Amino acid sequence: MKIGEMAERTGVSIRMLRYYEEQGLLAPARTASGYRDYGKVELNTIERIKTLGACGMTLPVIQRFLPCAIDGRGAFEPCDELRSILQHHVEDVDRRMDALAESRTLLSALLDEIDIRVE
Repeated sequence: MKIGEMAERTGVSIRMLRYYEEQGLLAPARTASGYRDYGKVELNTIERIKTLGACGMTLPVIQRFLPCAIDGRGAFEPCDELRSILQHHVEDVDRRMDALAESRTLLSALLDEIDIRVE
C-alpha cells in the first residue's frame, strides 16, 4: 500500500511515517517508480511503535526495543535489553507518580489554607 493508505490505516501522519523511515524504524519497499510500498511487516512495526510510544518511550529507545519484537505478533521476546529498558521506564513512571502525589498534597494543603482564610 502507498504511504497515504498506511497513514489512514494506522492513524500515523505521512510526515511521521517518513520520519520513522529516516530514523531507520521502517524500511518499506519501493515500486519501480520510486513510491514507497508498505506491507504487513511495516504495518506490524508501526503498531509496535505506537504501543511503545503510548508507554512513554522515545523513538531512540523504541529503536533499541524493536529487535525484541516477535514477527507477526504484537508481542516481544523477553530479551535482557528489553527487560532493562522496561525496568528503567517503570522506575521513571514511579518517580513521576511520586512527584505528582507530592504536588497534589501541596495543592490540597494550599486549598485548605485558602478555605480557612475565606471563611
